[in-house]
Amino acid sequence: MPTPLNTMNSTQEPHFSLCVYCGSRPGADPRQIELARIVGRWIGRHGGQLVYGGGRAGLMGAVAEATLQAGGRVIGIIPEALVEREWAYTDCTELHIVSTMHERKRMMAERSDAFLALPGGIGTFEELFEVWTWRQLGYHDKPIGIVNAHGYYDGLLSFLKHCVTQGLMDQRQMDLIDSESAVESDDELVALLRRLIQAAGWSQDSAALGRVI
Repeated sequence: MPTPLNTMNSTQEPHFSLCVYCGSRPGADPRQIELARIVGRWIGRHGGQLVYGGGRAGLMGAVAEATLQAGGRVIGIIPEALVEREWAYTDCTELHIVSTMHERKRMMAERSDAFLALPGGIGTFEELFEVWTWRQLGYHDKPIGIVNAHGYYDGLLSFLKHCVTQGLMDQRQMDLIDSESAVESDDELVALLRRLIQAAGWSQDSAALGRVI
């Protein structure tokens, strides 16, 4: 069973719960950290809840801190073996320490209404591909988005399209993720976030979802 390390009282239920996959490193481009902060602020200012891997370093720490500072809830889920390596973010609204990576990913999926992949490394890729595979298999129908900012995912998306032309994937699988629009501005990032949350069933109007980042 997961062990909650820290639980803060909250009197208000979140409007939505967004799972964010991203790197535990800051990356070479400072714009990537700012992307994470924008996502966190947007979640918090729209009464949302962040679900993520529980680390305090890199993009992971940036999105969590920004969400909390903007008034949102943060659910961190981290395996015991990674607590020291990823420096668990103990200021989370809830921080759950679990036994395995499999338990971490399952719990993240269960606590979320939608999934978003920011720039990251192989851990981010693995999480994205697994939840994408689960959707293809019908294990869930939650929306999935990729933030292809500053060309970060150009190579990956090009390769996936190559897989389609080679007949080892099909366009139906590609259509299961929101990945067609490059994110080159804050407005485009907000538009992607809005699409995901509305696809997840939140009925808040588009104008309200587009305000403040």
